[in-house]
Amino acid sequence: MTGPLSGFKIVDVSTVISGPHGTMLLADQGADVIKVENPNGGDHTREHPNRRGGLAANYLNNNRNKRSVALNLKHTRGLEALLRLVEGADVLVQNFRPGVAERIGIDEDAVREFAPEIIYVSISGFGESGPYVSKPVYDPLVQAVSGLTTIQAGSNEARPRLVRTIVPDKLTAIVASQAITAALLSRERGGKGQHVRLSMLDAVVAFLWGSDMGSQTFIGNELPQVEAASFIDLIYETTDGYISVAVQTDRQWQALTRALNCPQWLEDERFGTAGLRQQNIDARLQLTQEVLKTKSGGEWLERLEAEGVPCAPVLTRGQMISHPQVIENGIVIETEHPVAGRLRQAGAAARFSRTPTSIRRGAPRLGEDTASVLREIGYSDREIYALAEDGAIALMEQEVVQ
Repeated sequence: MTGPLSGFKIVDVSTVISGPHGTMLLADQGADVIKVENPNGGDHTREHPNRRGGLAANYLNNNRNKRSVALNLKHTRGLEALLRLVEGADVLVQNFRPGVAERIGIDEDAVREFAPEIIYVSISGFGESGPYVSKPVYDPLVQAVSGLTTIQAGSNEARPRLVRTIVPDKLTAIVASQAITAALLSRERGGKGQHVRLSMLDAVVAFLWGSDMGSQTFIGNELPQVEAASFIDLIYETTDGYISVAVQTDRQWQALTRALNCPQWLEDERFGTAGLRQQNIDARLQLTQEVLKTKSGGEWLERLEAEGVPCAPVLTRGQMISHPQVIENGIVIETEHPVAGRLRQAGAAARFSRTPTSIRRGAPRLGEDTASVLREIGYSDREIYALAEDGAIALMEQEVVQ
């Protein structure tokens, strides 16, 4: 046994990031994830740039520990194979646009005829009803509608800005993986299979509320947030790069003045209390920047750390993977992929003392496991070959007897 979810089978018909990344998290934790793909190209991320051995980095980084089955769900016998597959599954995950699953014939009612207690998961962009239900969805659109771009800008008056990573997609994946685990736990404790629904919009709004929606919390006393506290990031220039410094408490503020050799700041009326320091944040940060730009990052970090000031270097992607703390955590790992070669990836973030996670296999080639998975659910080699000849499935190679 490896991983806390060992023994659970997940049929994943989702594509791109929001579904596949979520099921990869579960696969890392031991679940048997069967990735069902369209024989004509498979998951869209397979075609992304930055490729080696015919496999894209984006695809490899969201689909490890899975098996790929290429089924043509528009073909009667391909659909039949999928429904036979879900008979022995615990979870089905789909992120089709609302209404598509019904048209294909893999909606909840259809699936429950074969697997009454399955956890059926539907991931959408904006939800399953409402004016945006049929709208094509991409990450920037969800950032826009959720308010994230305005929050990133700093105020309602500033030009909205995108976060430079696909937060809605990846956050939805994390929420989905947690919800699936919760639904499985409920069922294992004597409950029933259920339908888990979530949208990217819901995930992001819920995520933002904990720290960024205080202005809208008190009904009748909403704040416009026209003005930002500051447009200066807590990223400071030094003579040889950038560092981050963040102080909150009076003790940290006093420590900063010692590290920067600026005792006069303690006598400045603008900075006498935490409230005043926040009120005069631009002046405070500008003064800090003027001092920090006079020496190297290494020298400042040594002095700041000695005084107990929260600080850290600002690292590039390449610098991050070789930083001592990252190395000590062991989060960046290297594996060997049979086609793409030596890979560097982030391992599972959560560590389990009794059921450790593992990377059992790299992301599969399209249809790599079609024959073996179909054999597991009772298809003979002759039947598998006939399905391939009929266009209902695709095999990576002719591995069955005619």
